[in-house]
Amino acid sequence: MDTPKHIAIIMDGNGRWAKKRGMPRTYGHTMGAKTVEKICRAAGEQGVKYLTLYAFSTENWSRPDMEVKALMKLLGSYLDNCLETARENQMRVRVIGDITRLEPKFQEQIKAVEEASKDYDRLHLTIAINYGSRDEMVRGMRKLACDVRDGKLAPEEISEDRFAGYLDTAGIPDPDLLIRTSGEQRLSNYLLWQLAYSEFYFTEKPWPDFDEEELAKAIDAYSNRERRYGGV
Repeated sequence: MDTPKHIAIIMDGNGRWAKKRGMPRTYGHTMGAKTVEKICRAAGEQGVKYLTLYAFSTENWSRPDMEVKALMKLLGSYLDNCLETARENQMRVRVIGDITRLEPKFQEQIKAVEEASKDYDRLHLTIAINYGSRDEMVRGMRKLACDVRDGKLAPEEISEDRFAGYLDTAGIPDPDLLIRTSGEQRLSNYLLWQLAYSEFYFTEKPWPDFDEEELAKAIDAYSNRERRYGGV
């Protein structure tokens, strides 16, 4: 089987899943966090090397204040638990996005889990928090422009590879496969540069119901596709 080296996932449908069961949206997010743990284990077992998850977008701040606070609390709890999960699964954890908007305590949690897991290599888990791809590219362009202004980089030296080095995902290979759950079929400002040549897989399953079997289905679908390169 042709297993993708890097899978990116848009974890959609938590709120709708909870509403269908007469529960608050926050319950759906809690159950979705449990799914993250299952899928991290399953991805490593399937031979996936990189897994990138869209946890909180720059647009998510517009959600009701109570839901945003609940999401931040849940992400904080997950990062605390992630230290043990990373150790058990030999999983390196990295966070992308503009974390400067997050509370200082949250930023310290991120730094702690990144430092504690930096030498693990079985699975590379990247979590996108306060992430938006357009914001990422604008921030990258600002850094690039400063380097040109300061004489560190000549305009003619700017290439695709050089630009990619200014993005949050520098050093991480582009995803081979994007999975989006809950029936939506759009990118929602996620990894726009990095997904240029990725395969897409959409499923009606909401994220809390996405399990090891569903991941295997997505990988199998990817494996059976005929990919053409260079327009051939």
